[in-house]
Amino acid sequence: MRDLYEVLGVERDASEEDIKKAYRHKARQEHPDAGGDSEEFKEVTAAYEVLKNPEARANYDRYGDPRGPGGGGGGGDPFAGFGDLQDLIDAFFGGGMGGMGGAGARGGRSGRRGGRDAIVDVALTLEEAAAGVRRDVEVTLPRECDTCGGSGAKPGSSGPTRCRTCGGAGEVQQVRRSVFGQVLTAGPCPDCEGVGQAVTDPCAACRGQGRREVTESVTVDVPAGVDDGTRLRLSGHGEAGRQGTASGDLYVRVRVTPHEVFERDGNDLHCELRLPMTQAALGAELKVSTLYGEEKLSVPAGTQTGDVLALRRQGMPKLSGGGQRGDLRVHCRVETPTRLSEHQRDLLGQLATERDEEAPQGADSRGFLGRLREVFGG
Repeated sequence: MRDLYEVLGVERDASEEDIKKAYRHKARQEHPDAGGDSEEFKEVTAAYEVLKNPEARANYDRYGDPRGPGGGGGGGDPFAGFGDLQDLIDAFFGGGMGGMGGAGARGGRSGRRGGRDAIVDVALTLEEAAAGVRRDVEVTLPRECDTCGGSGAKPGSSGPTRCRTCGGAGEVQQVRRSVFGQVLTAGPCPDCEGVGQAVTDPCAACRGQGRREVTESVTVDVPAGVDDGTRLRLSGHGEAGRQGTASGDLYVRVRVTPHEVFERDGNDLHCELRLPMTQAALGAELKVSTLYGEEKLSVPAGTQTGDVLALRRQGMPKLSGGGQRGDLRVHCRVETPTRLSEHQRDLLGQLATERDEEAPQGADSRGFLGRLREVFGG
């Protein structure tokens, strides 16, 4: 029997949080619907069932068996009594990990497979993301066949019958032996492919599938405040299931295009404000463009490059609602004047002299009036 800590890839002194993270990582890796090994998945889940339970973990650390001293006698299953494994799998993965967007095909504990989830992108400007928008998106997905009504059977025929192999469950179960004893595994029925029904006289339009590919427009309401990568779920708008089984969900993934002025950080927005040296030194009252119109911004005297001024509630709306917004943070950048006239250079030179600062290279510290006196012999 492999060491349980080794199975999860953690140290023996790992915290509960470390064990939980390791389990989720390993379980997603090894889940059969994600292309993993079903036996490895069962082993990983069984190890987690023991190590997440403080009492069972203590017994395992001390006696090598989660049930305590003598619990492993007779070579039975040392993990019996730690809950129904399939319930755990269903609770953790929601019935499977297949399908697009990471959500699985629909179906209950019966194992009958429904349609897969689908995902489509919608592009928004930052202004649209801030205001919220209703958008029509075009999708091409399997939809219920309008000839047979989704049954997959030829109109007028007796219709689908229960699959003899799985008895209508859509899955077949097998008992396999592993390092932890006998483990019950389940997989899609190979004859009906998880549907649970067999069609002897198929519909000619959909070839017994009960669905046909259709291109259609779906309306999605995008709430104000969505961020790039946000996924909106439209329940039942994914792929139609075969032969009348449930449809999957459609996930609309928001893509917000970069803005030429604003950068987003959570609910806050950032922008750069270029200030002439005089405004930065003396202070100013300016009008600044925001996503919602112009706002008055007070620039205090002595503002330096790198100073950040905030316009409250001029950022992005919070998805939680309530009309709350983040802030707009204005990053100041003081610009040094270039291409000065002679008079302007003289003025700056006089300023440097009055402030007891060394005159800038190339500036005449005598000033304009001093040079006039020299010319006219004053």
